[in-house]
Amino acid sequence: MLSQLKGLSRHFTEETLRTYLLDRSVRRDDGCLIVRGYGSQRGVYQKVAGRAWAHITAYVVFVGGYDPGLDVRHLCGVPDCIEPTHLQQVAHAENCRSRTQQPRCRNGHEREIDPASGRYRKVCRACNSEAQRRWRVRQAAEVAAARAAYGRQVG
Repeated sequence: MLSQLKGLSRHFTEETLRTYLLDRSVRRDDGCLIVRGYGSQRGVYQKVAGRAWAHITAYVVFVGGYDPGLDVRHLCGVPDCIEPTHLQQVAHAENCRSRTQQPRCRNGHEREIDPASGRYRKVCRACNSEAQRRWRVRQAAEVAAARAAYGRQVG
């Protein structure tokens, strides 16, 4: 069963991996079992035991019956939680459908609803316009530098 996990160190057995995960985790008041993986960033998916995803590893050793063709979803919505009762295996399409979308982009602009899908657009129009403006400025600078290199007038 452990051989199906990508990135897992080979020296682990199910029992040593179970102990390893429990030693690196802390129970929160809301019932989540938060794992401390590699790196210092918290609140994101964690890698443990030789670069294997912690939530998938926890599903294998605590729940069992892992199918590599399915995704492991957090029912609690906390990416670094490894509580076995908060993990569920679902199809990739179902996992994508269940994700919540943010009504604002990372720069704080309101995102529009795409009439074709009924979901928020992936790209905010304001951010897209700003990116295009920056690209045009970069392209104009490159053209000006190329013309100057050939001794032509800029402008």
